[in-house]
Amino acid sequence: MKNINQTAWEELISKDKTAIIIDARTPNEWNDGIIENAVLLDVLNEPKFLESAKTFDKEKNYYVYCRSGARSVKACQILESVGVEATYNLLGGILSWEGNTLIPEQRQ
Repeated sequence: MKNINQTAWEELISKDKTAIIIDARTPNEWNDGIIENAVLLDVLNEPKFLESAKTFDKEKNYYVYCRSGARSVKACQILESVGVEATYNLLGGILSWEGNTLIPEQRQ
């Protein structure tokens, strides 16, 4: 796992055509707004998170965020435990995010 700030996050994702962005928050937090192209995978529901993680393409890069950056560390650790090699944790989570977020219903 690499801990990265928003600048590095945006730079890496802009160059990564197969990037997977995981929002590790709860569904209620998800409804408050998300980073574009994120998929919800609540790490507090660890059995479901682990089950989903086992199906992931281990060759892709996974960019993970949560509210403040703590749960996303746990999410990255779970991903690595199932063989995902490249995980990136957003330092400070969405609370530190400067810029646009989307309300999930606005996603296309």
